[in-house]
Formats: sequence, C-alpha cells, structure tokens
Amino acid sequence: MPPDATKPNDSRTRLYVYNGGFLTQSRVRRILDLAGWDVRIGAPGDSDWVGVWGKSPTAPRGEAVAAMRDKPILRVEDAFLRSLFPGRDKEPPMGLCLDRRGVHFDPSIPSDLEHLLATHPLDDTGLLDRARHGAERLKYAHLSKYAATDPDHPLPDPGYVLVIDQTEGDASVTASGANRSVFVDMLVTAQLEFPGSPVLIKSHPETTAGHRPGYFNAQDKNDQISFFDGPASPWALMENAVAVYTVSSGLGFEAIYAGHKPHVFGQPFYAGWGLTNDRNPVARRERKLTRAQLFAAAMILYPAWYDPYRDRLCALEDVISNLEAQARCWREDRQGWVAASMSRWKHPHLSQFFGRYETLEFQTSSDDARTSAVSGRRPMAWASKAEGAITRVEDGFLRSRGLGAELVPPLSLVLDDVGISYDPTQPSRLEELISDSLDLPDGEVRRAEELIKTLRQKRITKYNPHAAPFPDLPDGPVILVPGQVEDDASILKGAGEIKTNTGLLAAVRAENPEATILYKPHPDVIAGLRGGAADTGDADIVLGSDDPADLLDRVSSVWTMTSGLGFEALLREVPVVTFGAPFFAGWGLTDDRGAIPPRRVARPSLAGLAHACLIGYPRYFDPVTQMPCPVEVAVDRLAEGDIPTLPRRNRVLSRLQGLFPGLVKRLR
Repeated sequence: MPPDATKPNDSRTRLYVYNGGFLTQSRVRRILDLAGWDVRIGAPGDSDWVGVWGKSPTAPRGEAVAAMRDKPILRVEDAFLRSLFPGRDKEPPMGLCLDRRGVHFDPSIPSDLEHLLATHPLDDTGLLDRARHGAERLKYAHLSKYAATDPDHPLPDPGYVLVIDQTEGDASVTASGANRSVFVDMLVTAQLEFPGSPVLIKSHPETTAGHRPGYFNAQDKNDQISFFDGPASPWALMENAVAVYTVSSGLGFEAIYAGHKPHVFGQPFYAGWGLTNDRNPVARRERKLTRAQLFAAAMILYPAWYDPYRDRLCALEDVISNLEAQARCWREDRQGWVAASMSRWKHPHLSQFFGRYETLEFQTSSDDARTSAVSGRRPMAWASKAEGAITRVEDGFLRSRGLGAELVPPLSLVLDDVGISYDPTQPSRLEELISDSLDLPDGEVRRAEELIKTLRQKRITKYNPHAAPFPDLPDGPVILVPGQVEDDASILKGAGEIKTNTGLLAAVRAENPEATILYKPHPDVIAGLRGGAADTGDADIVLGSDDPADLLDRVSSVWTMTSGLGFEALLREVPVVTFGAPFFAGWGLTDDRGAIPPRRVARPSLAGLAHACLIGYPRYFDPVTQMPCPVEVAVDRLAEGDIPTLPRRNRVLSRLQGLFPGLVKRLR
C-alpha cells in the first residue's frame, strides 16, 4: 500500500531518470521530492530506483538501464484530476500516480492501483464517506481531469449516446491492444444497440486544441453521428446521455459517478469490478466493488496530491477546492471584462483578480463600460457606483488585515450579475445561493462546517485588525451593538425605520434596560476615514479598535441594523437581532424586527448560509502565489499574516483622505 500522501517522506530514495521532463518540470520534481524521491541523473547504485514516465516514448531508456543494472522501476503518471488544461498547454499537474508495480492503464501487469482494488479491505466508514463526498463535490463543481469546462455551454437535446474519442497513439489505448478499428467497432456497436438515438462523439481536449489527432475523423459522421468539441462540462454531457461508450478514457471513470455503467472496449483500471459493461474483460479482476470503493482507491489512496499554495502534499479534498477556485476564475474571466467606476488604487488588484486570461480594461462610467464591452467582453462596475444592467463588484466577507478605507487590498471580491448583497430592494446572486444551499451535497456541507470551525479557532473576521483582547465584562446579559457608517450603501438600501447609530442604541436600551450594552463604533469611523459619530449615552461601554472575534466570544447577543458583524456572530452561534434587512436576515437564523423581503422563504442551515456567503459568492486571490485560491487558503493567509505589505502610495493616500477628501478622491 502506498504511504500516506498527505505527509512528506523523510527517508528519500534516489531516483535516476532519463527523461528531461523530470528535470525541467518543477512541479513534477517537487511532488517527487515531497513524496520521498531524490531525482538524479547518472547511473543508479545500490538501493536506487529508476524513474520513467508511464509508457511514454522515453520510457524504454529507463527500462533498459533498470534491466541492465537490475533496479526497480517507479512509473510516474498524472493523477486523475490533473489541471485546467492538458500538460501540452504547459499546465503543471495537481498530483502524480507513483507506481512501484506497473502503470495503472496497462493491464498486462497488475499496478499498485489494481493491487489496492483487488486486496485492500476498502471497508473503512470514514474513507468511504470521503469517497462519496469527493465524487459529489466533483460533480457539483463540474470538475474533470481537465477542468477548463463551462457548465453553461449549450448542449444537444437529451437522449444521445455519448462515444468518447481519445488521442491517437495514447498509451492507455495501446496498452489495451486497441487501435482505430476498435474505435470504429465501438461506434458501430453504439448505433446498433441504440438504433433510435443520435450518437455524439466527444473529442479529446488535446484534439480540440489542435495538439494531437483523435481516432475518429470527418468520415465517421453521418445523419445519426455528430462531433462535439465544445468546452461543456463532461458531467452535464453525461447527464443528458442515455449511454456512454469508451475504450479507456478517464471520462469512462467519471461516467460511473455520473450514474452510468459505461460500455468499455479496452482494459482501463476501472473496468472489471462490476461497474462497467466490459467488451474485453481482464480475467483476473473478479472482485465486485461499489462506486465509493473504486473512488476511494483511485482518488484518495493511490495518488500523491500536491497543494501549490502551501507547497506540501495534501488530501484530495484540498485539490478539489484548489482546482474549483482556478476553474471558476477561467469560467468567469476567459471572455474578458471592461471595468467602470473603479478607484485608481484598486486597478492593480482588480487586474490580478479578473485579468488572468484577458487584460482587464478600465472605463470611467457604466455606460462607457457597456459601450466598450465588445467581442464577448462583459461590463462590470463597483457596486455603489453601478448603473443599469451590469455586473456589480464588491468586497467579500473575509476581506483583509486592515480596512478598505485604509486602501488595504482585498483578498476576496464578489461578482453579482443579479443585484448586490447589501441591497434587499432587489434580488441578488447571494440570495439565490442561500436558497440553493438547501440542495448542497453532503461534501460541500461538511466543507462549510469545517470552515466555520476554522474561523472560530483562528479567530478570523472580515478585517482582522491588530487589537488587544478586551478585558473581563460584567455578569449578566451583555449586548454588542456594532456602529455603522451612516451613509453606507447597506444603511441607505437595507436599514428599516432605524437608520442611525444613536437610534439603534436607544432602541436596544429601551428593550434591554438591565443589560450591559457595548457600543463598537465602525472601524472607519474610529480611524477618522468615514462619518458616523453617535450619541453614546445609552451605551455602558464604548469600545475602541477591539478584536471582534474576542468580543463575540464574550457577549450574549448582537443587535444591529445591517452590520456584517451580525453574520460573524451567527458563525459563532451568538444570537442576533436585526432592525434592517442585511443579507443574513430573513432566513430563520436571526430575530428580525425590520421588514424582510418576502422572497426570502428558504430556511438554510448555518452551514448552508456560510457556504453561500463565504464559498459560493466570493472569489479569493492569494497574494503569495498570485493565483486564484479557495477560501481555506485565504483564511490561512489572514491567520498567519502572510500578506505583502501595504504599498507606500496607499498608506499616504489613506492618511491624506481624512484631511483632503476632495483631493484624494480625485487622486484615487
């Protein structure tokens, strides 16, 4: 059985290689290094191994050396969840299969994977739960081996037979003893077995990109048969298919988790375990497995997965989260954006967030952005300045170490093409996500639960100020009242009858004459960056720049108009009373005194609300690796303070804006 892939191996074994890719591909070499292999060139000696890449054209070099010197061979291959794009597009892999027995796609010799499938008990409840959750998460996020797919891409009408093409000369095809005649036979069989159904040939991504030809060509088309080479999600394609046919493609493996029993004409690793219709069975594979058992062995136990954000080996769950963040970036940004009404200091950070695949273009107004949105580019604008039908941009709910008004760059931003979270007068994408959270797969619910636990343990809030813990509080009920910037959009759009901090304090005191009331002015007000001073006569204690996480551990409840501190209180299971209609109100988790939009009828769990607000709605950018990242990485950066220093220009503008707001507004 392979070692635990989440822990680096301290006893490194020398691995001699004869393929330049092992030396030039830094990701491959790093994974091998973390897995305990010391990559070298030269002649192997005692206790050394020879490394080869699967059954590639260069593999015979290493095989010859191994045979001559009687050395064992480690065969290296990409893991089954690889990257956004194929390796020929210079995309590094997210994991490797390191096989000491053979190679997973070659049935002539049992591989480590086949050995696992044949002999491992695969009966641990925790392992099988992880497998089920992992498969659900892949389907939910539309992740495949190559994840640059669009779940919204147009599909043919349901009812077709899906026939999967592969690249000509692919090692898994050759190892199965297949060739074009086998592919043609498979195509004919699909027509005969489903005579009334159209047949859809799914092209391989490398064929679509023009890198390598497939086994099918234009001569194979007829009135019943057509090609499909669009970037559609394989999960969506398979959901609309009545049957799936393959020789040895990895999509056949994914078809099993899409609910199919694929017709297999080769001998891939997933065939022969009772989950496929095998036209060329491997006689020695007699064990019957469940989907969860197959997934557990192939996706959890077998590969060495890599986390590029933390530079370590990791679990499958981390890889799914990482790839999901990168796929979302590609899906949303690949056509390009035109941004309007963005402060100048935000331009570099917006470009990092949204300009990875097409340069972000900046315009002055929403109208200018819409006019410039040509060739498929979409217009966006900062939410408070957006006008008309345009995608709105706003800070996320886990933002930074420091304030936006201090010009601290955000780690998270949201894109909302429906409305915006702080405006209850109209629907928003966040509201849709909260409603949809009732249907989250169990794996996503568990992810949200773990995120909540981590936020509590690491004491992470939206801004994470440097603050000392608050001293002991009096006995009895203690109510925290967060102050707000009174001209903030969330007040103007979402407050009820109470629209001022003074009015809020008076209402809280009227209902709680015996309670200790803590008033926490908004950080921007304390810093002198925004207006919102209050008459604090109804407060027992007026706080300074105290740690919100520390306060929430000590108070009995939080009463607010629309402050996001109410959401952070909910995450810590602190009762919350709202007088307005903030994004977290109206879902059955708060005591609401204000008017709530009648469309908020869903009753999500706390994990569902957290998933919508912190996973589904925002996007995150890692300032260390300069890549889109999942929320878990952003939380680590906030907790560890591993964030680049604020640029000097931003510090200067931040200090000036309180003294010369008009001048600074023009400079920004």
